[in-house]
Amino acid sequence: MVHDWLTGMRGGERVLHQLALCNPQADLYTLIHVPGSTSSAIDGLRVHTSPLNRIPGAALHYRKLLPLFPWAIERFRLDDYDLVISVSHAVAKSVPVGAKTVHLDYCLTPMRYVWDQADAYLGRGLRRTCAAPLVHYLRRFDVSRSTPHHVTRFIAISRCVAERIQRHYGRLASVVHPPVEIERIQPSTRDPEDFYLLVGGFVAYKREDLVLEAFRRLGRRLVVVGDGPTRRRLQAAAPANVEFTGRIADADLADLYARCRALIYPQEEDFGIAAVEAQAAGRPVIAFARGGALDTVRPLLHIKGAEEIHDLETAGATGLFFEHQSPEDLCVAVLAFEKNAERFDARQIRGHAELFSCSRFRIDFQREVQSALAESA
Repeated sequence: MVHDWLTGMRGGERVLHQLALCNPQADLYTLIHVPGSTSSAIDGLRVHTSPLNRIPGAALHYRKLLPLFPWAIERFRLDDYDLVISVSHAVAKSVPVGAKTVHLDYCLTPMRYVWDQADAYLGRGLRRTCAAPLVHYLRRFDVSRSTPHHVTRFIAISRCVAERIQRHYGRLASVVHPPVEIERIQPSTRDPEDFYLLVGGFVAYKREDLVLEAFRRLGRRLVVVGDGPTRRRLQAAAPANVEFTGRIADADLADLYARCRALIYPQEEDFGIAAVEAQAAGRPVIAFARGGALDTVRPLLHIKGAEEIHDLETAGATGLFFEHQSPEDLCVAVLAFEKNAERFDARQIRGHAELFSCSRFRIDFQREVQSALAESA
C-alpha cells in the first residue's frame, strides 16, 4: 500500500486504517512517517519511507517540500508486487509499479494544490505568478502518472471526485464512499435542544464566515466546534449568540451531534465526514449543494433564493440544500428547515448514515480489488 504521508489521523488515514485491518501483512510506502501519529494498525505494517523522511524538521514542514514530492515518490520501486493500493491526494498514485502489477488508486481528490483549489493554496497576484512554473510542472507530472500504464483502476470517494478524475486525467472512476465510524455515534432518545452546530476547520473554503453572519441576522444559538488559522479573528467578531468550544473529544462531539437541531454545512467538500456523523446521530444537515454533500445528504428542500424554494418531497429525507454560499441563502434555509422540522425522522436519518459504515466500505472496496484482479488475470 502507498500513502502520501503519515503525520496525523485525518480522513485519508482513516481509510488507510481500514485497509490495514484487512491487509495486516502488507508493506506500506510513504513519503514521511511520524510513528504514533496515526493508528496501531497502520504502525503495525512494514513501513518504508522516502529520503524526505531523513530531512530535519520534515515532519512539521513537509508541505514546503512539495517541489520534491515527484522525485521522492519515484525513489520507490514496486516492480515485484502483484497488487498495489494507493490512497492518494498528492503523489502516492504516481509510485512506479511493475508492468504486470495491478495498481488501484483510491483517489481522495486529484492534487488540489495545482488543480481545483490552486487559488486557495497559492493565492493570486505575484505569489501565483512566481508559482506558475511549479504548477505547470506538477500538472504535467500528475497527468503523465495517471495513464493506464501507471494506474490500472481509479476509485473515487465521491461523484464530484470522479468527475475531477475524468476532467483532469481523462479516466473513468468507480465510486466507493470512505468509511465513517458511525458505531460510536448514536441518536438521542430526547428531543433536540435549541441550538445549531457547526464543525469548523477555520480555513477559507470552510466558510465559517458566512455562517457567523447568517446567525448574527437570525439571532439563533450556534455552537462552533474546532480550531484553525482564522478562528481567533472570527471569534473576536462573532455575535453573542455564538459559542466557540475549540477542539473537543470525539465523545463530546458525538454528544453535540445528538443534541443539536441540525448541522450547518456551508462548505464544498470532496466527501465530508461531519455530514455523515451528524446523520448517524439522527440529526438533519443544512448543506451547501455542492461536492460530497450531493452523495451523503437526501434533501427535502432545495433553497435557490428567498423566492425559490423547491420541495422535493424526498422519502427518508436527511436534510436540505441551499444553492448559493451567501448569508442570505443560509438564513432562508434555516427558516425553511424550522418550518419543516417535523418532516424529518431521526431513525430514517440514522438508517441513511449506515450506508457509509466501515463494514460497508470494506465490502465495497474488496469487490473493486477482486474485479481488478480478475480483469488482469
